[in-house]
Amino acid sequence: MNSEAILIRPANLDDLDGLVKLENDSFETDRLSRRSFRHWILAEHRALLIAEVERRVAGYILVIYHPGTWLARVYSLAVNRRLRGTGIAKMLMAAGEQAALDSGRLYLRLEVSVDNTPAIRLYERLGFQQFGLYRDYYEDHRDALRFQKTIRHYHDTLQHKPVPWLRQTTPFTCGPASLMMAMHGLNDAYQPSREEEINLWREATTIFMTSGHGGCHPIGLALAAKRRGFRVEVWISRRLETLFIDGVRSEEKKQILELVDNSFKRDAEVQGIPIHYANVTQNDLIAAFNSGAIPVILISTYQLDRKKAPHWVVMSGYDETCLYMHDPDPDEDHRSELDCQFVPVARNDFDRMSCFGKNRLRTAVILWPE
Repeated sequence: MNSEAILIRPANLDDLDGLVKLENDSFETDRLSRRSFRHWILAEHRALLIAEVERRVAGYILVIYHPGTWLARVYSLAVNRRLRGTGIAKMLMAAGEQAALDSGRLYLRLEVSVDNTPAIRLYERLGFQQFGLYRDYYEDHRDALRFQKTIRHYHDTLQHKPVPWLRQTTPFTCGPASLMMAMHGLNDAYQPSREEEINLWREATTIFMTSGHGGCHPIGLALAAKRRGFRVEVWISRRLETLFIDGVRSEEKKQILELVDNSFKRDAEVQGIPIHYANVTQNDLIAAFNSGAIPVILISTYQLDRKKAPHWVVMSGYDETCLYMHDPDPDEDHRSELDCQFVPVARNDFDRMSCFGKNRLRTAVILWPE
């Protein structure tokens, strides 16, 4: 087919019928619904592009941009069965990559069924490299290959460590999951488990947070790591105040938070854990990383989900433009597990992300092997 006969353009609500028909004709499982297509047509942080042939929807590509990061993901790609092999998929991929590039993204990632040989060959020709295999990924239990392409190139080289990625198994154990990633990354003999995740939370929890279960105190995490044989130090930007107390209204709960905070500080002094009451900077984190440490860092999730929640992540690398993090909490609707590994965050964005609350708390727990 002559490429001039194919028009690539943004989707609009008039395309809904054509998109749903194409989706149902293309896939037996894992289909996007009409409601989903409507959502993505109207949503931000995405590119939904149509290949139009003779005024009909002949194909589409949906690329999602993860807020707060430099990561884009090809969420779905489909071409009319009768028109496959005519270059439409290649044109859509090129248009999707350009849209991601124009949005400032650094990486483009995707997954594909292990038995979809034509698609795999296309992605490899387009410069994608396989970097993951996920078992039982699709609704029909087929496995998926994960591919990635660097779409924006810099002269600097990524510095990274083979930090294992772990998913938190509860809504409130991001701190323990992050700490387990760091400890296992520093010592293969250390074995994470769900029981260990809960034990770490019990050792490090603040008891209360804004609502529900309490999150983890940085000194509580440091004490837990010290008990497991790691050398550790803590950075806290606020010396005098009780951490996380500003989000708790009950006076009784505030008193309990103060007791926990004071107890952690006394125990850290007894254990000889260094506490730096200062803003931890990117240079501090990078220097520790280069010395063999793995930092565990508190961020605000506002740039990720607009919820302003405290959340622990692990530093897994850096380069000239980004810091990279392992996030233990995937959003299954929009972020897969692999989208939470080596997440690129621009340096300026990281400075905004790595402070929490009205007092702009900055804190990190830095671990070394003993």
